[in-house]
Amino acid sequence: MAIQGIRKATWSRKAVGTAVTLAAALCASGAAHSQETFKVGIVSFLSGQAAESFGIPAVNGAKVLVDAFNKGAAPAPYNKTGFGGMKLEAVYVDENGGATKQVQELRNLYDREKVDAVVGYVGSGDCLAVAPVAEEMKKFLILYDCGTPRIFEDGKYNYVFRTASHAAMDNVALARYLKGKDIKVGTFNMINQDYAWGQDSKKDFVWSMEKLYPNAKAGEDQLPKFGAGQYGTEISALMSKQADITHSSLWGGDLQAFILQAGPRGLFKRSQVILSAGDHVLPGLGEKMPDGVILGARGAYGLMAPKSALNDWWWDIYSKANNVYPVQAPYRMVQSLLGLKLAVEKAMAANGGKKPNSEQLAAALRNSEWDSPAGKIRMNLGGGHQATQETAIGRTRYDAAKKMVVLDDIMRFPAECVNPPANMKSEDWIKSGFAGAKGCP
Repeated sequence: MAIQGIRKATWSRKAVGTAVTLAAALCASGAAHSQETFKVGIVSFLSGQAAESFGIPAVNGAKVLVDAFNKGAAPAPYNKTGFGGMKLEAVYVDENGGATKQVQELRNLYDREKVDAVVGYVGSGDCLAVAPVAEEMKKFLILYDCGTPRIFEDGKYNYVFRTASHAAMDNVALARYLKGKDIKVGTFNMINQDYAWGQDSKKDFVWSMEKLYPNAKAGEDQLPKFGAGQYGTEISALMSKQADITHSSLWGGDLQAFILQAGPRGLFKRSQVILSAGDHVLPGLGEKMPDGVILGARGAYGLMAPKSALNDWWWDIYSKANNVYPVQAPYRMVQSLLGLKLAVEKAMAANGGKKPNSEQLAAALRNSEWDSPAGKIRMNLGGGHQATQETAIGRTRYDAAKKMVVLDDIMRFPAECVNPPANMKSEDWIKSGFAGAKGCP
C-alpha cells in the first residue's frame, strides 16, 4: 500500500487530518517502506547467439519474479511485498558486446542509474572483468551464472557474490554419472569453447576422468571460438577419431548449432555425447534433439528439479507467463533474486527497517542459505561468497505424445559429493581424488 500520484489538490482541514492519520498508521505498521524503491540492475544476453536459449529466458524469469514480489504473491518466506516493503524496480541491460563494454555498463548502472545492486552475467569472461570493478567501487554485485571457478578461487571479494555453483560441479557430476551407470569409456573426444568457461570445463572433466577412468585415453580436443556457429571442421575431426564418448560444454546458440550440424552427420550414433550444460536447448530443438544424450543443467533445474511446493509455484508462474517451462538460466536467476530478497530483508531488520547499503547487504548474504526451486543454496565457499548446491544428470528421449524432450535415468548428486570443500581449490580437490566427498550415489 502506498500514497502516490498526488500532483495538485486543494486540501480541506478534514482531508489534511485524514492524510496525516493515514500516514502515521502506515509508518507505525512499517508499510512506509513501500514508498521507497530498491533498484536492481539485471544483466543478461538480450541479443546475440546466447540470447534465445539463455539470456532472454533468464530475463523473463526475472520479470515474472519481480512482478510476484511487488504483488506480495510469492510463497513464504518470500511473501513480504517487494523487498521488505520497498517496491522492486529492475533495469535490464544487454550483456552482448564483450567484457570492456560490460565494465562500462556496470559503472553506468551504479553511477547513472543509481541501482542498489546488480544481478547478472552469463559469460565467464564478463564475470572475471566486472567483479574487480564492483569491488573497487564498493558496490554490491551478484553473479547469477558464469561458471569459471577462478573468480573466488583466485580472488577475494567483499562486495561480490555468486549464488550458483561453479562449473567444477558440472564435470565432476558427468564423470560420476558415467561411472554410476557403468558406462564403458576407453577413449573420449572433446569440444569446448576457447575461453575461460570452455577451458576450465575441459580441464575439470579430464582430471575427473583420470581419477574415475584412469585407463581412458583422451583423443580429439577441439577448441572453437565462442560464437563460431559453424562446426563442420570440428565435427569432421571428432568423427575421424573413434571415441566411446564425446564431451562438450558448448552452450547457447553454439550448442544448438553444433547439435543441428552434428546430428545429421551421425556423430550422436557413433559416440555417446555428454553435455555439461545442455538442458536449456531442449525446448527449442524438440524432436531435433537426438535421443540418448547424457546431459546436465548446471544444477537440479528444469526437468530435473526436485519436487517441492516452491518449485511447483515457480514452474507454474513461469510457464503460464512464457508458454514454455523454465530451464537452467531462469532457475539460476530466480535463486539469485530469492537470495537477494532475503538478504535485503535480513539487513533491514538489523538496520532499524532502513534500506541497507552495500556493506550491510554483503554481511547479510555472506555464509547464508535459502531454499530455491532447485533445492537448498548454501554460500559456503569463497569465504561465504560462493554457493554450492545439488545437481542432477539425465538422458534425453523425445516423447511424441507430449511433443517434447523428456529426461530418463536421472541421477542426483548432493552438493557435498560434487563441490570442493571450503579449504581446497577445485583443481586440487579433483586431483586429490575428491577428498572429503560425501553422499555420492
